[in-house]
Amino acid sequence: MIDKLEGALGFHQQALNLRHERQKVLASNIANADTPNYKARDLDFAKELSRVTQQQQPARPDLTVATTSARHIQPSAGSSVGKVDLLYRVPTQPSLDGNTVDMDAERAQFTDNAVRYQASLVLLNSRIQSLKSAMQPE
Repeated sequence: MIDKLEGALGFHQQALNLRHERQKVLASNIANADTPNYKARDLDFAKELSRVTQQQQPARPDLTVATTSARHIQPSAGSSVGKVDLLYRVPTQPSLDGNTVDMDAERAQFTDNAVRYQASLVLLNSRIQSLKSAMQPE
């Protein structure tokens, strides 16, 4: 039963985790808009989502393994979202101080990502409600 729930909700969880990571990167770009020589970063959401969904083990950041001896096998990273490939943005207009942050583009990307995050939450909530109604007796 848990495997079926994981299959039904796993994609949405991974998409939300990636949206969260992208929001942090975009916020960092905005925060460093006045930092000399700061290079704006972003991630290719579609590529990262396909990479994460193709991996066999689902992302489970809340589960940790405790080792009580140095001879125990070290646990592998549970979440593949933590290893996101960040790309550098190509600046549309170079600045004199070497900063590549374009505030208009960053704000637009930040807002777009926030709206898509909210839409993912609405879809996930709808999916959970449909699963709950399927489990309820009539």
